Amino acid sequence: MSATKRRNPLDRYAKDLGVGQVTWIGVRPKRREPLISVDKAQAVAGLGLEGDHRMTKSPGSGRQLTLISQEFIDQIAHFTGHSTIAPEILRRNLVVSGINLNGLRRQRFKIGDVLLEATQLCHPCARMEQALGTGGVAAMMGHGGLCAKILESGTLRVGDTVEVMMPDDDS
Repeated sequence: MSATKRRNPLDRYAKDLGVGQVTWIGVRPKRREPLISVDKAQAVAGLGLEGDHRMTKSPGSGRQLTLISQEFIDQIAHFTGHSTIAPEILRRNLVVSGINLNGLRRQRFKIGDVLLEATQLCHPCARMEQALGTGGVAAMMGHGGLCAKILESGTLRVGDTVEVMMPDDDS
């Protein structure tokens, strides 16, 4: 952690977010192509996931990796009338479960040995109407997941834990 203390109003709740687990990983080689499900992916600091088209788009962006929780997917399925939704349809790189994903916003967290920082909500795009049917975008509002920056490179694997990095306490 850097010497500068992070100032995030959610820091005080970080310890209560729980520990999650990666349940699915996907990369998209080219724009508008389907995601390819993989068991592991190399995360490159400041760039993105090897094999994903976004890696070469805008180095340093806050959208190097996208995450959604299985709990959000279940809610989206409920709101759209689907019994299940395949993760690749939602166009996110990782599916995690067991952690309060919205509480990770602007937090640093580790997945396996990869250090990440959640930057912003990952809002649904208009393509979700095609993928999920009428009401798809509305169903994903507030449940679209998060975008993140990769701060330290490493390998992400299905089954890795997702753990919040506790902010420095210098009080």
